[in-house]
Amino acid sequence: MFDFLSDYDNPTLLGAFWMTVKLTFFSGIGSLVWGTVLAAMRVSPVPLMRGFGTAYVNIVRNIPLTVIILFCSLGLADIFHVTLGASDFKIQGFRLAILGFTAYTAAFVCEAVRSGINTVPMGQAEAARAIGLNFTQTLRLIVLPQAFRAVIGPLANVLIALTKNTTVAAAIGVAEAAYLMKEMIENEAQTLLIGAVFAFGFVVLTLPTGLILGWLSKRLAVKR
Repeated sequence: MFDFLSDYDNPTLLGAFWMTVKLTFFSGIGSLVWGTVLAAMRVSPVPLMRGFGTAYVNIVRNIPLTVIILFCSLGLADIFHVTLGASDFKIQGFRLAILGFTAYTAAFVCEAVRSGINTVPMGQAEAARAIGLNFTQTLRLIVLPQAFRAVIGPLANVLIALTKNTTVAAAIGVAEAAYLMKEMIENEAQTLLIGAVFAFGFVVLTLPTGLILGWLSKRLAVKR
């Protein structure tokens, strides 16, 4: 399915943007999961977990994304031979790019989710503990459902930034939109037209995302 959209070696315009969508989708899911875990660590009563979460966020979000993506390719793959189960170089690059985007974006998701956790009144967590719920149960049943509703807007901004950040994957040969744009500019003499086409493509991807998630944010906002 979608084979005509997934040519790793000779991407078409549609195929390149489909690769961008796939990078955004899988990295977004990974970032949401890992970022939520990091947010839980940052509000954990266990000092070691709080320290790890704080150190991870402060270190990773201050490293340029290009460095992280190149480390995933040159460091993990070439030095440590981490291939994530891929034998083909192009597929390996795709999977390692997702790993890098997930590791980087999760730091921003963590801070967004943590800000949502801070909006939940302390009394609710205290009431949950009073009826016998432990920290994990309180977080899962009481705090996080309200926190996510409060941070749909900030998470939408993170997702839009992730969509645009996927262009960095071109640095390790992933055939997404920026990779194709570079090849087209090298082979054609219509730089402005090519740039405008790809800019429009990213607007088509990000604008509906912002509008839909903005509407959801207002619709699901927690009334205080």
